[in-house]
Amino acid sequence: MPTVAIAIFPGVQALDVAGPVDVFSEANRFVAPQDRYEVTLLSAEPGPLRASNGMTLTADATFEQARRPFNLALVAGGPALPDGAPDARLLEWLTNVATQCDRYGSICTGAFALGHAGLLDARNVTTHWQHAAQLAAQFPRAHVDFDRIYLRDRQLVTSAGVTAGIDLSLALVAEDHGPHTALAVAKRLVVFAQRQGGQSQFSPYLTAPADDTSPVAKVQAHVMERIRERFTVKQLADVAGMSARNFARVFVQETSVTPHEFVERARVDAARKLLESSGAALKTIAYDCGFGTADRMRIVFTRRIGVTPMQYRERFRSA
Repeated sequence: MPTVAIAIFPGVQALDVAGPVDVFSEANRFVAPQDRYEVTLLSAEPGPLRASNGMTLTADATFEQARRPFNLALVAGGPALPDGAPDARLLEWLTNVATQCDRYGSICTGAFALGHAGLLDARNVTTHWQHAAQLAAQFPRAHVDFDRIYLRDRQLVTSAGVTAGIDLSLALVAEDHGPHTALAVAKRLVVFAQRQGGQSQFSPYLTAPADDTSPVAKVQAHVMERIRERFTVKQLADVAGMSARNFARVFVQETSVTPHEFVERARVDAARKLLESSGAALKTIAYDCGFGTADRMRIVFTRRIGVTPMQYRERFRSA
């Protein structure tokens, strides 16, 4: 039987654990007995522990007791992981198990534990959208993708936030038993077998600058207030009171994106809000947000969000 280990700890996100466990459990309904997953929860200490939502979870064994290799080893995430060092026993187990497993990885902010264990270097990884920049800064040798629902880089698998652990687990079931089995499991759980688009569908697309009085913040506010207009780097540099060359350099330093990238993101963000809250025609939203035409908005949306404006509206319209 294929064996799956999921590492848990005090303050773990319960859904990071329950989601994958349910996927593998449901998959066992559709596969031969010898192919059924055997899932084991592991922790540093025996006995019950509290998840971040107050739920009590109990591991099946400790890291010390589970020295055997597993086919798949995952570490779940938790709200405190990005800002603190994980238990040394967890890191030791991760380091050892990574050399023994066919596949290993993380769910949500569990990627930070992998980073502390030195397992993200030169690898393509993802994590919860709120912590992706922090992961990239904390572990600069990792290649952090801010928008993927899940990623596989050789044996390493990582997922985005919380429910994305379900997406990752379904993808692994599809690898093991084919897409038809993964689809059957998804139907049982009433989820998408393969979610369209990336995390940008669910996250605020723009982040405010650290100093809201800076020239860059002034330019950002200028763009948002006049989102219908067209902008050149020279125009935006004039707003900042800088030369075009110096402005472009400073803007990238402070925001990690080019002025053109920011403007396009700002247009997408403005359009998202209108698609969620209004029944305005797509051509009207495209014009009001500076895309010019509905076709242009569709092209940009599909590239950036992974879905068309109409699909986005159908999924997220509030009224």
